[in-house]
Amino acid sequence: MPTVDVVNAELQKVGEVELPEAIWAIEPKAHLVHEVVVAQLHSRRAGTACTKTRAEVAFSNRKPYSQKKTGRARAGTRRSPLWRKGGTIFGPKPRDFSWRPPARVRRLALKSVLSAKLKENELLIVDDLTLPEIKTKGFRQSMKLLGLAKAVVVTPAANRNLELSSRNLTDFKVLRVDGLNCYDLLRHDRLVVLRDSLPAIEERLLK
Repeated sequence: MPTVDVVNAELQKVGEVELPEAIWAIEPKAHLVHEVVVAQLHSRRAGTACTKTRAEVAFSNRKPYSQKKTGRARAGTRRSPLWRKGGTIFGPKPRDFSWRPPARVRRLALKSVLSAKLKENELLIVDDLTLPEIKTKGFRQSMKLLGLAKAVVVTPAANRNLELSSRNLTDFKVLRVDGLNCYDLLRHDRLVVLRDSLPAIEERLLK
């Protein structure tokens, strides 16, 4: 089992912890990570683009001009896609872009990212991280003490002060164990895991 140092909020070592190999020391599966991230991004698409067909354009059904003796091509309606402001042929319609990989694939992809973070020395286990009040400045100062410029912080459960203090910072994101995902981990350089989050991560991924 890999052994990792545990530090306090001032980056001082206060202990060690053993991490299960089944989560933190597997061979990363890049193709599964790619599949899961693409699925996440597809699920975030609004899918609200909409164009009008010839049946939906606000024109009457009156024939624009006579069928013959005008010298122009025949036309039966101003709704035709060939006419300016007519309907659209095969235009986008509201649709759901989301799709969900199997649970086993999602778990293995997340294990791959976690293992890569540990292998590349981008993992930091913190004994405890609390803020007395909701203050962005206080959160930024805490991250500065830990030597972090861009990181994901994983908490075992809801932590209102941390979550609200970090939401205006684009370089930091506070996630609960239930919300841990590949996309956010890959977008940030470092991964900060509170010590109490480790059992919850094991419970989620060792199924």
